[in-house]
Amino acid sequence: MNELELLLPSKELEFAALEYKREHSDNQEYELHGSSLFDHTDSYDDWLERLKNNSNEQTANLNWVVSITFFAIRKRDSKIVGMVDIRHTLNEYLNLYGGNIGYGVRPSERKKGYATEILKLALKYCKQLGLEKVMLVCYKDNKASRKTILNCGGILEKEFIYTDGEIVQKFWVSP
Repeated sequence: MNELELLLPSKELEFAALEYKREHSDNQEYELHGSSLFDHTDSYDDWLERLKNNSNEQTANLNWVVSITFFAIRKRDSKIVGMVDIRHTLNEYLNLYGGNIGYGVRPSERKKGYATEILKLALKYCKQLGLEKVMLVCYKDNKASRKTILNCGGILEKEFIYTDGEIVQKFWVSP
């Protein structure tokens, strides 16, 4: 496929990013997976500043780990089809519930193989970081995410009940 590239969010991508966010809310989806809290901000510029800070150990938010967030851009038309947040290490919370990678695909672009491609690109980046194994989690009833993780070599470690009562699956992948 290789239709996507990962690009760092920038001021030039603001309109496309807000369009991406709007499509989710138009579909009554208010959580943007893999967005490093883009769904919790009203200011794109403030979000860019947060991403910049969180990409450096010296300036990362307290209780956060160093991370980098990318837009997954379709090369042929420069459309944002997804987002991915890659956490360089795991803290106590991420080791239990979050993992190294969070990703999402815009509603109109789902079921086209983009999640698998985004995860493969993220794993390639993790390999460049020197990570030997990467943790991912998803709700057990999220068949699409589970399939994506398995397509990328995910090995199920365990299942557990999250605080919301849902069953979560914890996987490991070698980049």
